[in-house]
Amino acid sequence: MPSFKTAFIAFKRAPLLSALSITTIAFSLFAFGLFGLVALNIRNALQKVEERVEIRAFISEGTSLEDITAAADEIKKYPNVLRVDIVTQEQALARAKTELGEFSDVFEDAFLPASLDVKLKDGHRDPTTVKKVADDVRALPFVDDIRFGEEWITQLYRLRNIAGVAGAALGLAFAAVAVIIIGATIRMAVLARSREISIMRLVGATDGFISRPFLIEGAIKGILGGVLALLLTYLAMRMLQQYLHFETAFFDQRLATLGILFGAMMGLLGSAVSVGRHLRKV
Repeated sequence: MPSFKTAFIAFKRAPLLSALSITTIAFSLFAFGLFGLVALNIRNALQKVEERVEIRAFISEGTSLEDITAAADEIKKYPNVLRVDIVTQEQALARAKTELGEFSDVFEDAFLPASLDVKLKDGHRDPTTVKKVADDVRALPFVDDIRFGEEWITQLYRLRNIAGVAGAALGLAFAAVAVIIIGATIRMAVLARSREISIMRLVGATDGFISRPFLIEGAIKGILGGVLALLLTYLAMRMLQQYLHFETAFFDQRLATLGILFGAMMGLLGSAVSVGRHLRKV
């Protein structure tokens, strides 16, 4: 294709300018990638904490195991419930001794009540849903008390919402800055070929014909910059892991591909803005 050929010729004609453009795009996307990596790990940390959300219903002493099992089977049918675990008095005592080993000698047999531990499905752990399920379980005749950390769940959900909104706002801000920097970088390439563009205009070339190689060039630079930014982000993550001695999650294949495509889109958008502005002045 002529447009692709012209774009590759432009790379060969000005290798230093092309390298500068790719490096600038890479560092712009690198800053965006670091923010995305932090946001990803915060989300994963909150999700792990959210997975611990459960409703614990304490059973009245003397309730038969058959009644408890029947109630557990009924609760499992709730649309928001993932599973229900029956914890007998013996199991509750053993768990308490394991979790609070330093106080194991103060526990006595039958000291702790039996309970039903209700786990909710992913996406159904918000305060409203948890409270509704807790109220339904509380209505069972042999349930003495319900514990689900209402205040803790409310604070966790609020923190997750704040992190989501702040992450989206900062992400858009980083993306906007990256587009501006990329557009300025591409504009340098356009200005370097302004004479060529003027000649093409004089011989009757359309705006689409003139801008197409620049758009392809911008997309290619965006892809290369995206790959380089991804590599830099990975190296930065590995250095942080070695220095701070904690494990962090990296982008999976889908997010990495989206990041590279995002680089191509920003390169394309930056080229379109710069070329369009220049053509209006010619």
